[in-house]
Parts: sequence; C-alpha cells; structure tokens
Amino acid sequence: MQFALIASLIASVAAFAPKAQVGTSTKVFGDARSPDGLGVDPGPLDLWDPLGLIDDEESFARRRAVEIKHGRISMIAFIGMLVQELDITFPGSLD
Repeated sequence: MQFALIASLIASVAAFAPKAQVGTSTKVFGDARSPDGLGVDPGPLDLWDPLGLIDDEESFARRRAVEIKHGRISMIAFIGMLVQELDITFPGSLD
C-alpha cells in the first residue's frame, strides 16, 4: 500500500515539474522554420520580393516592425468602422 502511495506521489510531482529550458534565439536572421533564415514562410510559390528589399539587412528589422505596427493600426481602424456602422454611440455630446 505504501509503495502505491509513494509511486502515485512521485508521478504527480513529475507531472508538474518544469521542463528544461531550451535556448532559442530571437534574431531576425536565425529562424529555423524558414529556409532562408528571415522568419518568412515562403509558401508554395517561394519568397516574393520584387523590389529586392530583403537585400538591405540593416533596415530589415525596422521594416518588419513598422509593417506589424501598421497592421495593428488597420485592425483597430476596422473595429472603429464597425462601431460606426452598427450605430453604437457613447454618452456625451459632440457639440
């Protein structure tokens, strides 16, 4: 009986033990999922870059951050458009 109790205690403790941390890099040019290391999934048609902007490695991280920022702003703008179209009003006067 004691053996079963100890075995179940060890099994329950092992279930909540933290797993070992794997050192991962967040560098722009070090993503293992991407064949070219840019963190871009090329999809079935390969990477599409007609202007050759990826060749400028110094400003690539900034352009990626700006693109994410603009995407978030456009999502917020779309929510604002939905609020206006649904005639959702807030208390207060605009006069």
